[in-house]
Amino acid sequence: MRVMNKLRLQKYLSECGVASRRAAESLIEEGKVRVNGKVAILGQQVDPEHDKIQVRDKIVRPAPKGVLLFYKPREVVSTMSDPQGRRCLADYITKPYRSYFPVGRLDWDSTGLVILTNDGELAERLLHPRYGFERVYHVRVAGELRDKEMLRIERGVRLHDGVAKAHVKFLRRDDDATWLELRLREGRNRIVRRMMDHIHHPVLKLQRIAHGPCKLGSLKPGDLRRLTEDEYRKLRRKIFSQESLSKGKKHSGS
Repeated sequence: MRVMNKLRLQKYLSECGVASRRAAESLIEEGKVRVNGKVAILGQQVDPEHDKIQVRDKIVRPAPKGVLLFYKPREVVSTMSDPQGRRCLADYITKPYRSYFPVGRLDWDSTGLVILTNDGELAERLLHPRYGFERVYHVRVAGELRDKEMLRIERGVRLHDGVAKAHVKFLRRDDDATWLELRLREGRNRIVRRMMDHIHHPVLKLQRIAHGPCKLGSLKPGDLRRLTEDEYRKLRRKIFSQESLSKGKKHSGS
């Protein structure tokens, strides 16, 4: 017996970028939506793989699977909505890609690369620490770090939710601060900031420049770029060709 993946019609229309869920409800109530040739009703369940869904006589199809690279500015929430009304990812994502979701998050006051996709398998590979895909950050911290403090980060510091560690590379001194490159393989809430607070060098600026094979590149704050179909295929091959368990020592953080 075939198991149908049904969902509410207004949710499906919203995910396809036709309209917000509330606006989609209005379209249904106005009789502008048909399912398999019949006028739809509000709350109707549909099977997108097998039902023919039309809005104003145009067939609605979900956005093809793909990946967006976004340079998140400061003071933007890394979610598609925010109950407090703050700027969020949806303010930058055009309608055809409203069904995409962020692969991990960046703090409200951090900047840099956020990957969005509607490919759940790809997202899981990038996020799960067992696959070993690193997040790479450029971090400006207060004060001058000594070698023994960087070694503490390499070996791991104990936080309330477990040990966190990272590869550390010194970049440069900047007045009374230090720029570092940190490479981490596991995401936890504000982990970079908590690690640096633990050794008494609070983070002043944090920018993610890469996540797995995806890099920030020449993007500027607020820029959004969709990978071409060829780039997307190559990215999937690269991600799924990697061994399930990464070699070498694992490092945690986000």
